[in-house]
Amino acid sequence: MSARNRLRLSAFVMATTSHILEGQWRHPQAQQHRFDELSLWTDLARQLEAARFDAIFFADVVGLYGNYRGSWDIFATEGLQIPSHDPSVMISALGAVTEHLGLAWTSSVIQEHPFTFARRAATLDHLTGGRTGWNIVTSALENAHRNFGLPGLTPHDERYRWADEYVEVVYKLLEGSWEDDALRRDKAAGVHADPAKIHKIHHRGERYSVEGPHLVAPSAQRTPVLFQAGTSPAGMAFAARNAEAVFMFAGSPDSARKITTTVRAGAAGHGRRPEDVLFFAGLSFVVGSTEAEARRRKADFDEYLSVDGLAAHMLGGMGVDLGDAPVDTPLKDLRVEGGRGVLQAVIDSVPGGNPTIEDMVRYRAERMRLVGTPERIADELERWQDAGIDGINIINHVIPGSYAEVIDGLLPELRSRGLAQAEYAPGTFREKLYSDGARLNPRHPAASYRAAFHDAPR
Repeated sequence: MSARNRLRLSAFVMATTSHILEGQWRHPQAQQHRFDELSLWTDLARQLEAARFDAIFFADVVGLYGNYRGSWDIFATEGLQIPSHDPSVMISALGAVTEHLGLAWTSSVIQEHPFTFARRAATLDHLTGGRTGWNIVTSALENAHRNFGLPGLTPHDERYRWADEYVEVVYKLLEGSWEDDALRRDKAAGVHADPAKIHKIHHRGERYSVEGPHLVAPSAQRTPVLFQAGTSPAGMAFAARNAEAVFMFAGSPDSARKITTTVRAGAAGHGRRPEDVLFFAGLSFVVGSTEAEARRRKADFDEYLSVDGLAAHMLGGMGVDLGDAPVDTPLKDLRVEGGRGVLQAVIDSVPGGNPTIEDMVRYRAERMRLVGTPERIADELERWQDAGIDGINIINHVIPGSYAEVIDGLLPELRSRGLAQAEYAPGTFREKLYSDGARLNPRHPAASYRAAFHDAPR
């Protein structure tokens, strides 16, 4: 058997009660309803670092999912991403109780001006010693866009044009505004910083006008590790230009291979190397010492799954309201005003020929779960790795138990195969992931801004 590269492991969480596998917060072992207690997150971060996880990765939304049965009541009833707290606020606290763990959070281009975001991102990278990551999203929820003064959901491809300019401003600020040796702090000479080495960016674009300079001197990474989660054609094109890591939900290794192949080819077309982009698949695990034990544990979790919550989350994100249809309604009998093509694609993806609403949402949950012995799960993860997957963003049933289950039950087998690290590499989050420097590599488009302003008129 040929040696394999290790898988990067990240805990996929959200500062809310019900994140992905709706209903699980009711399980007796679940503690995610304590999402508003800092100790839940600091304890989890310490646990993940002791197990040598690469990162904790916070999802986020800035609006409600679409209506379900005519209202948004179910989101409050189920705790489905409301209430939810700002994950960036927690990053410095988690950095204070860890030394190596990567700390990634989600921030949409619609929610904050890029000047303010760049200042926040650089500050957090300073406070954590260079361990931050940014998951760049464009927000697909209509309510989110209305929350920021927009008339409705910005068209899909236009959101990515917006993102292109947004990251351009952020790159100019983080990479180009300060030279490495601009901050001197020379008490004897009385020079705190050299103004000749600090540059205004003078950005003028379709959406933003930013003079600069950036107000934060360079951090260890300058720019956080750049994650991106869109796998539409526009999303994959954006990732090929910008992402260092892509997070995705894929129903199978074959589905994942199509995405990894497409994005890596696109990256090469932009003068990057295919290996410049890492891919993280979103998966959950139920581990047992025997297959029978794993199935029993899965059945226990399944008792708490909320079919309505899963349906509201899944189809709400598509902008489809199921109306008053009961969960045993065949999908082909649904009548919707919009999103029919999306709904038909879902129907076609579910085995059985005539799936119901409940069949659809349970199948969606099943496709994200690997159930079995450590050996069986490790075999399956090797199949994902062969499809181009470099890491797993681990979805939880319960916090902290789902991560303890992986740490105690699965990690020993992964380490025996060389699929998980036993010790951290030194350095920043980026160095731990890539081992080739703390800063964005010179092939990344942001690198072009490092000298762009140095000879410009001041």
